[in-house]
Amino acid sequence: MLSAHRFMFGLLALALLGGCASVAPFERGTLGHRCMQVTTTPERQAARDHVLSVREAAAGGHGAQGGGCGCN
Repeated sequence: MLSAHRFMFGLLALALLGGCASVAPFERGTLGHRCMQVTTTPERQAARDHVLSVREAAAGGHGAQGGGCGCN
């Protein structure tokens, strides 16, 4: 049973390490393409983040700076 766990852990480690790659500087433009972003509408996400920070009276967790008073 223990060897089966080690085998599965080894497979998982190999699968995760297979995703690591070095990216050449001229390839970074492809990775920075709009379709590769987590959110495809950064303007809309920025507006949502601002509304959330003002409504919750706190900032943080999404890169915004300042307080939650809406005066920034």
